[in-house]
Amino acid sequence: MTIPAAQLDGDLLRAGEAGYEQARLDAVWNARKPDRYPAAILRARGDGDVVAGVRWAIANDLPVTVRSGGHSWVGNGIRDGGLLIDLSLLQDIDVDPAAQVVRVRPAVRGPEINQALAAHGLYFPTGHAPTVGIGGFILGGGYGWNSRSWGPACLSIRAIDVVLADGELVHADDRNHPDLLWAARGCGPGFFGVVTRFELAAYPVHQKILRSTLTFPMELRDDVLAWTYELLPAVPAAVEMSCKVGHTPALGIPAVSITSTAFCTGETGYDLLRPLEAAPFRGHAIWASANRETTLDELYAAADALTPRGLRWALDGIWLDAPAGDVLTAAAPLLDTIPSDRSFVFWMLWGHYPERDNACWSVQAPLYLSPNAGWADPAEDLAHERWVHEPLAAMRGLSRGLQFSDNNLADRPDIGLSPANAARVEQIRARYDPDGRFRSYMTPAESTTALALARQTRARAAQ
Repeated sequence: MTIPAAQLDGDLLRAGEAGYEQARLDAVWNARKPDRYPAAILRARGDGDVVAGVRWAIANDLPVTVRSGGHSWVGNGIRDGGLLIDLSLLQDIDVDPAAQVVRVRPAVRGPEINQALAAHGLYFPTGHAPTVGIGGFILGGGYGWNSRSWGPACLSIRAIDVVLADGELVHADDRNHPDLLWAARGCGPGFFGVVTRFELAAYPVHQKILRSTLTFPMELRDDVLAWTYELLPAVPAAVEMSCKVGHTPALGIPAVSITSTAFCTGETGYDLLRPLEAAPFRGHAIWASANRETTLDELYAAADALTPRGLRWALDGIWLDAPAGDVLTAAAPLLDTIPSDRSFVFWMLWGHYPERDNACWSVQAPLYLSPNAGWADPAEDLAHERWVHEPLAAMRGLSRGLQFSDNNLADRPDIGLSPANAARVEQIRARYDPDGRFRSYMTPAESTTALALARQTRARAAQ
C-alpha cells in the first residue's frame, strides 16, 4: 500500500528504492552511521504529510520514528523496520514580538531562531552547537546558551502541534491535552507523537556577552576542576562556566581550560566574571583572555569547532553531586586516558534550576561530566566507544542520571527522568499510544555500535 500522491507533498522512499540510502545516511549528522534500516523514509513538507505518514504506518502495521535536525549522536530515529518521518524540511519561524513568543518548526536551528528574534530585541536559549535542530534538543530538556538564567529550553514550551498515534493533529497546551505538553517538556526520544510546531516563550535579549578563558597545564587539572566545582554556588545564574580537559589546538598541547560566559543586562557587566580572576592558581595560567566582549555568532562558532562535522563522534554524560574529591577519584580513568587530539572531557558547572509540576524534566545535579570522542578511522570505533562509555558505567554509584541530548541508553543505560515521572510518562503513553505505534527509548538489543557488537560476541562466547 502506498500513500496516494494527492495526499503527499513530500517523498516516500522505500528500502531499496533510488534515494533511500542517501536519505538514510543524511538523517544522521554524525559520520558514525548506525547499521539500522527503516522500511521506509518519509521526507515531510508539512503537517499533512505527517498525518498521511502516520496513517500509512497504521495501515501497514509499521512502527514510527522521527528525525528533526538529525543531531542525535546515536541516530535514535534510525531503527530497523518501520517508518522514519524525516522533518528536516520543516524550518519555518514566526515571531510574535508583542506576546514575546516564537513559533518554530522542529528542524529550525539555533542561529536562525535567534537571528529572527534579535530583530525584536528577543532571545531564546538554543543549543550550543549551531547545527542542532530545535526538535530533539527541546524535547530532551535543552541545555543551551544562558540556560542557567532561563532554565532548560523545554520549560519554555508554551504549546505544541503534534500528530498522535491515530493520525490526528492536535494542539496541546496547558489547558488542552496538558498531559501531552507535560511529557513533551523533557521526555526526550521517548515522546509518543510527531511535533510539527513548537510555540516558545522568548526573553529579553542580553545587552552584551562577555567571555573569560584561563588555560592551565595538565598537572593542575584536579586543582582547577575541584576549585570550579566548589566555586559554583557563588557563580551568578547569568554566567555559564565549564572546563574542558584535553588537547588545546591553539597551544598544541593537552591542557585544562576554564571558560566563563556572562550574559549581561543593564544592571550587570564586567563584575560577573570577577570570581574567575580570584583562582588561587591564576598565576600559573599558560593562556588567558579576560572579559572579552563577544557575540552569539562567535559562541556558536566556538561550540561548532569543538565537535566539527565529518568525524565519527561518541558522547556520554552523567549528572553528579558527590564531593569533588570523590568525583575526581572516580573519573581518573576517564581523565587520564583521553584517546585523541579531537577527544576531550567536558566539565559543566550547572548548579540547579527549580523543577516544575507542568514538566516531566526531572534529572539534574550541580555537575555534568561528559566525555566527547572524535575520530576518523572506523577501525578505531571500539577503542573510542569504550573510553566514552565504560568509565561512566563504572561511576554508576555516583550518577544522578543523564541528559537526553548526549544519551546513549542502548550502550550505557541510566535514568533520564525521576522514577515517578518516568512512570507517569508510561501511563500517558498508554492512553495516547496504546498500540506502541511510536518507538520509545532505544534498547541495548538495537545498538549496532562496535561496543555493542563486542558485548554480544562476549555474551555468546560465555554461553
